[in-house]
Order: sequence, then C-alpha cells, then structure tokens
Amino acid sequence: MKRIQYHQYGGPEVMRLEDFEPVRPGKGEVLVRVRTAATNPMDWKIRGGAMKMLTGRSFPRAMGHDFAGVVEAVGEGVTRLGVGDHVLGAAPLKAAGAFAEMVVAEARSVAKKPADLSFEDAAAIPTVGVTALQALIGKGKLQGGQAVFVHGCLGGVGRSAAQIALARGASVAGSCRATAAQDARALGIAPIVDFDFDPTALGRRFDIVFDTAGTLPAKTARALVKPGGHVVDIVPTPAKFARSALSGSYTVMIAQPVTADLEEIARGAGEGTLRLPIARTVPLAEAIAALTELERDRPPKSGKLIITTG
Repeated sequence: MKRIQYHQYGGPEVMRLEDFEPVRPGKGEVLVRVRTAATNPMDWKIRGGAMKMLTGRSFPRAMGHDFAGVVEAVGEGVTRLGVGDHVLGAAPLKAAGAFAEMVVAEARSVAKKPADLSFEDAAAIPTVGVTALQALIGKGKLQGGQAVFVHGCLGGVGRSAAQIALARGASVAGSCRATAAQDARALGIAPIVDFDFDPTALGRRFDIVFDTAGTLPAKTARALVKPGGHVVDIVPTPAKFARSALSGSYTVMIAQPVTADLEEIARGAGEGTLRLPIARTVPLAEAIAALTELERDRPPKSGKLIITTG
C-alpha cells in the first residue's frame, strides 16, 4: 500500500509517497480502503511540528485526517459498521494516515456515508463539520431564531457553521475578505463585513460569536455578543485557555470525536444542507505537488483539495 508520510518535522519538502504495511484494526477500530481524502490546514501544521508535544517524535509519521471509503475490516467490539460499508470519517489526530490507500481509524470517528453523497463531498466534511457543530450546539447552545456571527465565514469551519446555523433557523452574519463577499451572500450570510471591521454598528446583536480564525480581538467579541450570549474560539493558546476558565461567556474549544455528531453532519450533507466547495481533485501520485502548492502559494480559489486513490 502507498501513503504520504515524513521522517522528520518540517516543510513540504519532507513529504514522501512511500510503501507501508497496513495494520489490522484493533479493538474499537476499523480498516478503511480510502477512496478520497481531504486536506485541512492542521495537516501541514502537524507535519511542521506545531503539535509535537502531542504527536511525539516517532517516525515515519503519516499525513491526513479526513477521508471517505469502504470498510475493509473491523476490530473487536465493532458492530455498528461492517465490511463493505461506504463510510466517511477522520483518522486519529496523532496517528493520521488518510492520505493513503488504507487507513485505520477509531470506529467512533467513522459514520456511514449517505448513498446520494459522493465520496469527494463526503471526505470534505468530517473535521470542519464536527468542529462547527460542537461549537454552535455544544458550546454556543444554538436555538432557532437566534443570531450568529461567524468570523472567517468562508473557511471550511466557517462555511459549515453558517450552513448549520441557517438550517436550524438562525440568522447568520460574518466576516470575510471583501473580494469574497458575494460568495458569503450566496450562502445566505448578512450582513457581511471585512476582517478589520468596526463592531460599533453591530454592537450587542449576536447570541453566538464564533471565531473560526482565532484572530477576533476579545474587545471586538465582547462588543458583538449579547448579554448572556456565547463567544466560541477554536484556535487554542495557553492564554485563551486561561481566559476561558475565568469567563462564563467565552470558550476556547478543541473538537472531539463523537459518533452522533459525525452522523448528524453526514445526514446534513446527504440532505444537501451542508456542502463544501471542492477547488481541485488530484490522484495520490500527484498529491505531494498539490499539497506543496496549496501550503506555499495559498491559491485564492476557495475550496477543498481532494486526493483520490483511483
């Protein structure tokens, strides 16, 4: 089997497409033959060593988290999924391994793929969809009729959050680049502001302020949120964790693998209420070049890079 892996932390130049021997799934795990995988910024942040305190210093390390494919084998205790099931999911944060022909994942992080959802669209949603759902519902306590502000509303998590909130009857405002405002309007987001906006005109309007980029100043967030509302941030730092512990209205969050949340995201995608744009699709053999271009050049075209295995 082939997969993208690296033998030291570093830039795009450390990636290699190499042979590996897939392991049998252990207790509570499944082995999936990958059909498609999708990129997230955390993939190259992890490879660069930004999370080495968690991922450790054992090499080679595999790359990639979000995938869709077909269950090849199940481990002890797995009854919800069976061999031949079409699924979507996310590989463990530490082990990774979705940019491959085979991947082992925890069964709790895998859900059945709706029949009408393509493998490409399915791979695009697990991490960003679950993150948005847990931020809005789990931490923000979203209810129909509420108002939500999404900072970075056209990123993967931002788009997911906007669609989830709108599907639940909330109104959504957000920030994005001025040149992309039309894309935000097409999603149903209004009003739309640039990243360096003055919050005065929007003051105290929102039940939930969701900072997907981790760059919204605390003063601005406080100016936007209603009394009793929630500010949710998904880009953790030690200082943010300290502020979260001291504030009843501010939460910094790291998404967790929850089967029910992934299944809800999959249902939404199957019903067409949650879709992410796909900018480019490449075969595994060409993925390193595409990943390098995406990381270094950050092409302006919005959407996911999808890797296929044939």
